[in-house]
Amino acid sequence: MANKLKTLWDNKSQILEGIKNAMIRDEFVEDVSKHRYDICNKCESKGDKCVVIGTSPCCNECGCSLAFKTRALSTECPLGKWKALMTEEEEDELDNLD
Repeated sequence: MANKLKTLWDNKSQILEGIKNAMIRDEFVEDVSKHRYDICNKCESKGDKCVVIGTSPCCNECGCSLAFKTRALSTECPLGKWKALMTEEEEDELDNLD
């Protein structure tokens, strides 16, 4: 669990990006999220070993909520099943355009 908490802390900006994108819906982000979620749905690591209780389903590899992880454009699957579409810096720049 300590390792997952460290991962959570290390990825806090990506997690916040996913939460923001879940609250402020964008058609492109939703399309990306649906595609990623479809991949996660078939994955053996989809489960409920969430770092944050009550956010399942989660990725059992990293403990992130799939609802948020799949919407963060600057994150990738820890098993390499899907890649980040931009860097965290590019995501920050995009956010500043709003």
